[in-house]
Amino acid sequence: MPAAATPRAFRARDLQLARALFAAIVAVMITFSPDHSASIGLSVFSGFAIATGLVFLLAAWLVYPAGARWQAIVMGILSIVAGMAGGIPAWRSEVTFVVIVATWALATGLTEALSSCREVRLSRGAPELAVAAREARDGLAVGLITLVLSVALISVPVSYALEYTIDEAGTFTLTGTTIGVGILGGYAAIIAVWLAIAGFSPRPEADSPSAEPIDDTAAVSSPEDSR
Repeated sequence: MPAAATPRAFRARDLQLARALFAAIVAVMITFSPDHSASIGLSVFSGFAIATGLVFLLAAWLVYPAGARWQAIVMGILSIVAGMAGGIPAWRSEVTFVVIVATWALATGLTEALSSCREVRLSRGAPELAVAAREARDGLAVGLITLVLSVALISVPVSYALEYTIDEAGTFTLTGTTIGVGILGGYAAIIAVWLAIAGFSPRPEADSPSAEPIDDTAAVSSPEDSR
């Protein structure tokens, strides 16, 4: 989603960096957690979704102009609703983990991908919108990756279970939920890296002044100067 054309205290790159930070926290928590159960997965996702949703709602007023706020508002509402649903302890089961996270990924992925695709199309042939087009392409990539998350979670059967043995360690069971939580952690790591690179990448100033026009009248000598 593109940033406003007018200078603002907060820019689209600030939103990207905030999202990267929360995604990195999710990736670290899942990676270093010995428990990849649905309860842990939903609790981590709940905090991530609510924090990301609040950032989107704040960005709707701090980053984007009046005519371009609907994308951030929709993304914020969808994330907060999904986070609140995942935060209900009674709903934390293997099935609800897949349903809540996959539904969130599908809804937010489609919203971000379609809105960013529209902005990329509108900014074609407009050099003054180069910064907005770059941010829209980043949003399109993130939206598509989020859609992949939804498809990946749905593709793993909840009832899947594979027992394996490690010498001198014991016998373990790899379940569909364990794979699903791992997929969520992998998604968060990819998004964190992608958005961090996008946020820290140098970009031209959208409002940089162009070269001042030459005053033709100053170049024309007066009759008195020719004498």
